[in-house]
Amino acid sequence: MDKFKAMAAFARVVELGSMSAAARVMGMSTSAVSQTIRALEAQTGVVLLHRSTRRLTLSAAGSSFYEGCAEMLAAAERAEQRLAEQRDAPVGELRIAAPMSFAGAHLGVALAPLLRANPQLSLRIFAADERIDLIESRIDLAIRVGRLADSSLVARPLAQWNELLCATPGWLAQAGVPREPEDLAQLDWLILTPLGEPQMLDLRCGNAQRQVRILGRSASNSQQAVLALTREGLGISRQVEADVAADLASGALVRVLPEWSLPPIGVWAVTPQREAQPAKVRHAIEALRQYLARRLPTAPGAESPRQGRYE
Repeated sequence: MDKFKAMAAFARVVELGSMSAAARVMGMSTSAVSQTIRALEAQTGVVLLHRSTRRLTLSAAGSSFYEGCAEMLAAAERAEQRLAEQRDAPVGELRIAAPMSFAGAHLGVALAPLLRANPQLSLRIFAADERIDLIESRIDLAIRVGRLADSSLVARPLAQWNELLCATPGWLAQAGVPREPEDLAQLDWLILTPLGEPQMLDLRCGNAQRQVRILGRSASNSQQAVLALTREGLGISRQVEADVAADLASGALVRVLPEWSLPPIGVWAVTPQREAQPAKVRHAIEALRQYLARRLPTAPGAESPRQGRYE
């Protein structure tokens, strides 16, 4: 006998005043409810209900036992309600991990409307360019930028970003303006270490393709630090177009080899599991997708989840 189901049946019988009414609510037959109560009495060794042809009456022991059963049933219903709230409405704490530059430039703007519309939703941001263990840190959603490989994590495409080669006009005047992709190998590079060292640049111009191996004179695990070094005229770096749009417009930075392009990089929403995402995660992913669609092209391909990890 399922003890908790039997306790719930007993509580329903007392609340509704009959076994037939309890049976209808619980989707059971009246005889099954009656047998469940008798089995519960046999197991506890106590008479819980006095039965007559007209009515059911609680025994003294049954009255005391009912209080505990009713509390259990109410607690279960509250738990189900909380689950429904998590499923249907953005509530509770949303824990998001994102690269520092993305968190600073995009995350707050993208999620502000969601937070304003849902006062019971709170936000905790983990901004770091190093990868965070989603399970260990109890992360609901992570933003990843880069290549996708095999893993148990689930990734959903948000957007694709153009990546450019950038430097200051002053540095280029001193170092010399590269004319061909092969010239890049001799320059002072500022690189992001999570992408690995040395790095390979895959460049394309029409049908022509070139692959160039580069080494960093200066390196950092922070994309913001790499951008700051680039702005200071200390070398050339790879930068996301959205992050340097203002610098390019003002002339503080210029694009190197503008006729050659790098492969676009994917922006992904990563979650620890595929199914049963709470509403706060679903709404956050949609808010990010809409925000990025207004600023940059949406990633091509299906929007269904994909499994993957990032290199």
